[in-house]
Amino acid sequence: MRFSASLGLAVLLAGCTTIPVAQQPRDVSPPPPEAREVPPTTPQQPEPQGFIAPQVLRMAGLENVIEQDADRLTRLFGKPRLDVREGDMRKLQFAGDACVLDVFLYPLRPGAEPVATYVDARRASDGLDVDRAACARALQK
Repeated sequence: MRFSASLGLAVLLAGCTTIPVAQQPRDVSPPPPEAREVPPTTPQQPEPQGFIAPQVLRMAGLENVIEQDADRLTRLFGKPRLDVREGDMRKLQFAGDACVLDVFLYPLRPGAEPVATYVDARRASDGLDVDRAACARALQK
């Protein structure tokens, strides 16, 4: 019985003692939002190096269209059905019964007026490609 009492007393005393902690617990909370560095969601694009000259379409039958400005093209084909500008690019669309002609104008030098550098043509009825020079001839006024 004495043994049981001694054992019970030892268990009670063991619960009252504290075991020294060798290390304080670390603060694992994240740093405040302003202290965290957030990576960009998209890779940074390199800065433009300057003006890039456009490629110019060289095709027989389009000599009176290529490298002409918007005023000259309007005199040649009439009022465009569409006149779209985006940055330094301009697209004029001329349409008739035979075809639709899209003329893309870009500046050839920095700060220059955009001129026709590319032409695309399609049938008005179904959108299939047609000969560009033939379409340009058919739409001339």
